[in-house]
Amino acid sequence: MYAEFASVYDALMDDVDYEAWATDCLARIAAKGVAPRSVCDCACGTGGIALQLARRGISVTGVDISEAMLRRAADKARAAGVEIRFVRQDMCSLSLHRPVDAVVCACDGVNYLLDPIRVAKFFSAAKSSLRSGGVLTFDISSREKLKRMAKEKLYFEDREGITYLWTNRMASQVLTMELSFFIKGADGRYDRFDEVQRQRAHSVDELRAWLQDAGFTDIQIEDEGDRVHFTGVNE
Repeated sequence: MYAEFASVYDALMDDVDYEAWATDCLARIAAKGVAPRSVCDCACGTGGIALQLARRGISVTGVDISEAMLRRAADKARAAGVEIRFVRQDMCSLSLHRPVDAVVCACDGVNYLLDPIRVAKFFSAAKSSLRSGGVLTFDISSREKLKRMAKEKLYFEDREGITYLWTNRMASQVLTMELSFFIKGADGRYDRFDEVQRQRAHSVDELRAWLQDAGFTDIQIEDEGDRVHFTGVNE
């Protein structure tokens, strides 16, 4: 999955401040009274947040369903001189060797779970992977943001060596994003590949209810408009 997309992901995300994002995740975990020594980063992609956590002396396991993304993440960890265990898993079937202090899922990972059953499975698997008192924290693109993206229909960007077109449509609260990438080769010619991604516009109320059903307590929700952060404790 995302085999070709992995090759351009970091270039497209070059404006993301992963250090600040990791700091925010740790602040939310700390607010629940936990100073994590071990963290599982679910849907870790190319490892942007996992690297930041590992640089702070935290033992990190990065989990993603895409082998191509994990290869990129492992290369970046080696180049940075940090040790991270990367594992190819569906986060809805998360299974770790030992419980961790915190589970993190940042940058829309939960949006990519397209039905309530898969969300419930992830919450249950995350709870089973946490020690008693451990913390789950994740964020989503809000329902309002995804609906606005669907109305805007078309995006495009022309960067040095990468051009892409991005069209959107929404049905049954699922935003389908169809992307066409044109990548400039060493000979000056452009190669094209196409990518389809889907995100569900979850509501805050349903996610809160599913967290409660999974057994999480002390649930904190921070709604920033376009992005919503959730934090819960495994009691």
